[in-house]
Amino acid sequence: MDFLLPLEKLNKDSIAQAGGKGASLGEMVGAGFPVPPGFVVSASAFDKYLADSDIGVEIESALDKVKPEDIESVEEAAEVIKHLIHRTKMDSDLQEEILTEFEKLSAKFVAVRSSATAEDSKIDSWAGELESYLDTTEDNLLARVRDCWASLFTPRAIFYRFARKLEKNQVSVAVVVQEMIESEVAGVAFSVHPITKDHNQMIIEAGWGLGESIVLGKITPDSYVVDKEKEKIVDLNVSEQEKKIIRRGDKGGVKEVSVPASHKDKQKLSAEKIIELARIVKKVEQHYSSPQDVEWAYVAGKFYIVQSRPITTL
Repeated sequence: MDFLLPLEKLNKDSIAQAGGKGASLGEMVGAGFPVPPGFVVSASAFDKYLADSDIGVEIESALDKVKPEDIESVEEAAEVIKHLIHRTKMDSDLQEEILTEFEKLSAKFVAVRSSATAEDSKIDSWAGELESYLDTTEDNLLARVRDCWASLFTPRAIFYRFARKLEKNQVSVAVVVQEMIESEVAGVAFSVHPITKDHNQMIIEAGWGLGESIVLGKITPDSYVVDKEKEKIVDLNVSEQEKKIIRRGDKGGVKEVSVPASHKDKQKLSAEKIIELARIVKKVEQHYSSPQDVEWAYVAGKFYIVQSRPITTL
């Protein structure tokens, strides 16, 4: 069984092995969308890790003690499971395979993202429940993969599991490893306006720096409303941005810095670029035949799609 899967070998039917994120990225690669190169550490690798070490039984035991109405019981289970995963050695062959695939990317930095096998369906969206790590280097890649495994059992993820009555379901986790795009501008786009629910309008949100600023709610982004049929901007709001998240430096990691005075009040994307991105997002929606929530990044004149999932709130 393959424990490492190149994105180009995955598609929308690969959720069982690649999770929601991995399957979606593979599907978009196959459809020709501009997705950063990468690979997936499959759910089977995590399942084997649990089976080989026997900690799967201990994890189940910890979850059995959870009473979702008792916050302390949730936090205690999360702490026990995190300790189990961090103390248990990863198979040396798997470690070697991961580092070999990393070298093939020829990327100094990668983004490492958890991808739950029950993730991003129209009914159950694990988006935001699991962890992602930006600007990961070769030195801490294996630790970040383990961190992603452990994030399946954070207090937040355990609460979500019980709230959606998934506590008895088999949920595993894959890990997406992708070349890190050091974006000048990044954001999200909703192919259907999430507030008005107008299917002919999409809304694009944009901010300086890495997209985590928006995902984490640290800034108020620009918002651009686009008429999809006419490919015309119908509303445009430019927000002042004081801070942005950028790469820390050669050792990886990120930091928050001040936006230069000349850019604080500046529109993040030109009208031309807004329409260019809108066309890409429209094609993503058409490909999936459903409204999409798209994460994007822009650098050196090029847009990249780093994630797409169904909009679950319509």
